[in-house]
Amino acid sequence: MSLESLKVQIIKKAWEDPAFKKSLLADPKKAIGEAFGVEIPEKIELKVVEETPTLFYLAIPPQPEEVEDGASNVQLIW
Repeated sequence: MSLESLKVQIIKKAWEDPAFKKSLLADPKKAIGEAFGVEIPEKIELKVVEETPTLFYLAIPPQPEEVEDGASNVQLIW
């Protein structure tokens, strides 16, 4: 499963399941692990925020040279 596919599944589940959404906002690693069986490494910090019709977030990924293996594919970070 690609990271992009997982993101889509997480968002869809959050829209459909208010309890999952609440858990995802409170403890994203635990919520994702329980719902999808994906273990996010301890060294990865994960923050989940909720957009509204008038509040948007823009995530700027790290530059490729800042990723440990130097890969330009940000999907490899997880």
